[in-house]
Amino acid sequence: MAPEWPNSGRASKELLDARKSQETLEDQPRRSVASSRGIRGNTSLDLLNESSPLLSPQYPENQDGLAPPLPSTPSGLLDCDEDDEEESKSVWYLFLLTLSIGGLQIAWTVEISNGSPYLLSLGMSKSLLALVWIAGPLSGTLVQPYVGIMSDNCRVSWGKRKPYMLAGAGATILSLLALAWAREIVSAVLGIFGADAASNGVKVTSITFAIIFVYILDFAINTVQAGIRAFIVDNAPTHQQEDANAWAGRITGVGSILGYLSGYVDLPELTGGYFGNTQFKVLCIIACVTLGVTVVISCLYIRERDPRLEGPPSDEKLGVISFFHQVFYSIKRLNPQVRRVCEAQFFNWIGWFPFLFYITTYIGQLHVNPYFASNPDLSDEDIDTAWEKGTRVATFGLLIFAITSFISNLILPFIVVPSYTAPTTLSRNPSFHSVRSPHRHGQPTTPGTPAAMSASMTSFFPPTPSPSSHSRLTRLLSAAQIPGLTLRRAWLSSHILFAFCMLLTFFINTPTSATVLVGVIGLSWALSLWAPFALISAEISKSDTAARKLGAGAAKEDQAGVILGLHNVAIAAPQIIATLVSSLIFKFTQKPRGMPGDDSVGWVLRFGGLAALVAAYMTSRIREEGETKTERKKEADEEMGEGD
Repeated sequence: MAPEWPNSGRASKELLDARKSQETLEDQPRRSVASSRGIRGNTSLDLLNESSPLLSPQYPENQDGLAPPLPSTPSGLLDCDEDDEEESKSVWYLFLLTLSIGGLQIAWTVEISNGSPYLLSLGMSKSLLALVWIAGPLSGTLVQPYVGIMSDNCRVSWGKRKPYMLAGAGATILSLLALAWAREIVSAVLGIFGADAASNGVKVTSITFAIIFVYILDFAINTVQAGIRAFIVDNAPTHQQEDANAWAGRITGVGSILGYLSGYVDLPELTGGYFGNTQFKVLCIIACVTLGVTVVISCLYIRERDPRLEGPPSDEKLGVISFFHQVFYSIKRLNPQVRRVCEAQFFNWIGWFPFLFYITTYIGQLHVNPYFASNPDLSDEDIDTAWEKGTRVATFGLLIFAITSFISNLILPFIVVPSYTAPTTLSRNPSFHSVRSPHRHGQPTTPGTPAAMSASMTSFFPPTPSPSSHSRLTRLLSAAQIPGLTLRRAWLSSHILFAFCMLLTFFINTPTSATVLVGVIGLSWALSLWAPFALISAEISKSDTAARKLGAGAAKEDQAGVILGLHNVAIAAPQIIATLVSSLIFKFTQKPRGMPGDDSVGWVLRFGGLAALVAAYMTSRIREEGETKTERKKEADEEMGEGD
């Protein structure tokens, strides 16, 4: 059944009467519909910058002269309604908003750190394994733009992102469980027909079954990731996009630490085999529980705005041809700032992909080199034993990497100068605020929050009732900021740091020094988890806020889902390129297994360092906030000139 769009009715008439009554009591002039369209009245609100994207959206009245009804908010939900949209959110709100990405990170960590050993244990060859892991970048390139377009057009009353978050989480949980018990499921099914569990047919079928569910798992993970990222953008105000994505980075860091720490512990022995008799099975159970719980919590406590207020969805059917047509069309019309971030991300991930997938092999090789050099005639079993210990040493390096990244995510938002500040917009109508905050009339949108105080600071330290104490806190926290260190410059510096660290691999010859190097690179990883998402999210939030002021016209613009999907294409597509180049490097530099001095992974990492230098150049082309305002003004002037 088609959704019923909000229109004028009894509720809207009562709301209009309440507004008129409040106007009479306050005897204050209000902006008319005409003034919102360019005819300025003699009101105090004329002092505001009407072109600012941080202004709360002005809803157009319908043909009956009535405002559209506002959805009611259950008391148990954290509301993200239109009027509160640009108010600074609390630390509790941002934590719940980004909590689900932590559960997703644990699931991804389980797949990336333990998936390869598990698939090899099923009897899969390494050449086939390389083809299996193409599933990640392939699904990221195709699934996220598709999910973004579909969620942008979703008109479910309880939100347009939540259905995809919940469906993706459910599919991820089912595929993890099926993958972990692949051998048992196949043996049980084929056993009905009398097949021997140890036969070659059962082995081949188990491998095929596992490959299918690896692809399903990657497609499901990308579905829930697309929903979560758009969910964060939609529900955080523009001036707190940097902070919301910083929280996403922190929670991602916690998820990585828990994931790697769990992989380092002997879980079957710790749990008594109750959740499975292998490490991978217990890890999958942990990932399923954490993903399900965190996604449900975020969906329950964060209320999306009703997407039905945006008007009917596009009536174009999204087939294969129309999907690619819309993707390429959206690429052409990308915001210039978003386009520059995507270009930087393309080369950034050519560098990161080899590091994330091969750094354990690099550290492990440094660990086994002395042993192989002193024992040239080792059996295959001895080589496997040596590599098993080397892998544990490398896992510890990844744990240090995750801890460094997490600490950096905690500190960086306080030392980086924010690109956006909390708006100081006057309340349009005090009646909107009378229930929650009756003292807000005539006050800044975020009460008591000076514009010089960053969003990161206000979320950690909410405004206090005492102006003097809050002023001292503001000065103290502002002193921690490094002048001139904007988010763009910090991200650019992280590329240079990563490239420098990759160059140092020429001089690294012990696992201890490699672990220290990996720990330093955690700083660059923290900025890669934060900066590009924050820069793009802020642009999307500004565009969405400005578009909603125009009413139904906003539905014609690309929204968070499709833009973040295109951003993920810029992340996933270069991973395919990095895989092909890495394979070519391995072909010419790899030594036979068991021989010391194999530096093939080192050359792959250095190739990634070169890509990071290109990413640094691309990042230097990204505009600062002041420059983007000037650029937008210039484009608007050119359009007006063409119209004349």
